This record gives sequence, structure tokens and C-alpha cells, in this order.
Amino acid sequence: MLLRKKGRGLRVGRIVEVEVYLGADDAAAHAAAGLTQRNSVIFGPPGRAYVYLTYGLHYCLNISCMPEGQAGCILFRALEPLAGFSAMAKARGLTLATSREPATLRLLTSGPARLCQALEITRDRDNNRDMTSPDSGLWIADDGYRVKKIVITPRVGITKSAALPLRYYIAENPFVSGMKKIKG
Repeated sequence: MLLRKKGRGLRVGRIVEVEVYLGADDAAAHAAAGLTQRNSVIFGPPGRAYVYLTYGLHYCLNISCMPEGQAGCILFRALEPLAGFSAMAKARGLTLATSREPATLRLLTSGPARLCQALEITRDRDNNRDMTSPDSGLWIADDGYRVKKIVITPRVGITKSAALPLRYYIAENPFVSGMKKIKG
């Protein structure tokens, strides 16, 4: 799960969809152009937040996952909200009805930009944050949930190396981004 502590509040979401970016040999990866000041986080150490702005509008959150000096990261594409619903809705500019139905809650964190808005993740505040430590205020943890089936597909929303099967999501989870188009 992905957790964000802000003040006394805690926002929590189960990670239900990710995409892998392999580094220098992956044309879709930010590391394909080599080491730069912007992408230095994904060259290690592992467990660090790599936050970037996409289309000049929305932040996306990745976690570095390779040994220091080697590039690679995992993009968080969708979360299943578990706690902090009201704070997530407020951060997204939504009025959350009392309903806790998936159709309502998926508006909070279904998609990389939505989850960053809901958890108030920005490059200035969170890039290079240690996501292995609760002391960082943004971290990953095991909630004990056991996945029954994982679906593997090509990544979405990219044109380079688009056919690589590097997108993973929990089968039949209603919080996966673009679920209306996905049959798993």
C-alpha cells in the first residue's frame, strides 16, 4: 500500500496497478536519454520517489527499484483508497458523497495523476523522498492483502516500446485505471 501522512491525517491506498520502466534500454523510460539532473533519482538508490510532471499539468509518482548506478523505476498507476477519503476528495477538488462505492471512490486515485492529486504529491515536496521509511511522510508498506490474480499487459499512454508487457494490475479490481476498457 501507499501511505501519505500530512499533519495528523493519514491517506492510504492499496497499490492495484503499476508499470515498469527498465532504464537505458527502454525507449519509453526517462533513463533512455542517460543520466540527467532531472532523472538522477531513478539511478538509485532503490526505494526513492521519482516525481515528474507530465504534459506540463500532472505529477506522476515512481519508485526507483534498481541498485545504485542502474536505472529503473515503477510507476504507480492506480490505488484502491483505504483511508483518508475526505482528504483525498478535497485535494482532488471533489465533493465526496457519503457513498463508499467503488464507482465513487475510483475518482480519487484511479490513474497516476489522480493518485498524485489525492495524496498531494509534488516534485518540489516529494522527489527523492525515501519511500521505505514512514518517517518520510510518503511510504510503501505491506497491508497483508493477498492477490489472487495479476494481469500483465503492455503499458498504456506511451508510443515508444509500447508493446512490452510491463503493466501489472490486480484482476477485476474496480480501481484499476481505464477498467471499462480492460478485460482481465
